[in-house]
Amino acid sequence: MKDIEQNYEDFISTVSHELRTPLTSIRGFSQTMLSSWDKLDDESKKKFIKIIEEQSNRLIHLVENMLSVTKLNSGTSRLVYNEVEVNKLIEQTIAIVKSQYPTQKFIFNQAKNLPNIFVDKDKFQQILTNIIENSAKYSSEILTTEISTSSLDNNVIIKISNQGAAINKEDYENIFKKFSRIDNPLTRKVQGSGLGLYITKTLIEKMGGNITVSSLPTENPELGKNTFTLTIPIKSIEEEARIKCNL
Repeated sequence: MKDIEQNYEDFISTVSHELRTPLTSIRGFSQTMLSSWDKLDDESKKKFIKIIEEQSNRLIHLVENMLSVTKLNSGTSRLVYNEVEVNKLIEQTIAIVKSQYPTQKFIFNQAKNLPNIFVDKDKFQQILTNIIENSAKYSSEILTTEISTSSLDNNVIIKISNQGAAINKEDYENIFKKFSRIDNPLTRKVQGSGLGLYITKTLIEKMGGNITVSSLPTENPELGKNTFTLTIPIKSIEEEARIKCNL
């Protein structure tokens, strides 16, 4: 019972902190604009409105993640399975993330004749968005995300890599835990709730897949080549039929 109460208190504390920061920014810049509109030049007005927009989007993203976590924990998150063309879905996801991170370069090495996978398309795109967006968000000055697809042992493999803050081996599992974030100078500059990777891991495992992370050293000791690897089993027609029957 004490553990449950402590987890609940930690949950409330974390959520309150994550909500307070963007709300404080929105209120502060809104009040400044209302009280000093005539004194502000056009450039300042645009800057303040942009900050309000960014913090509003942060709030929306946090609420969406919270709703996803609630559904996952309660078992009410229903999966709708269909065949999905992996390369095409990745291209669509890259275009979405690219619009948010226009300075980021994406290198996509597509495997030819890649088998389709049998997953919930919307949930799987949420998985891809979380990982690719994470890569763009936590890149160092080398703003490049590399993505590759392949098939091995009746699985489709998706690798997403960047150069960012090195991840210690002891954190390989921790980063997928709820509200977990690596503490280093690079990640401190980036806002986040620590829910994206938890949601990603939970969703991919519900679809029978797996996600792992690895970090290789680079010339800069503070940076690592961080790679997230998604493994999704290729279903037979019989397996697909059984999944549909159990929906």
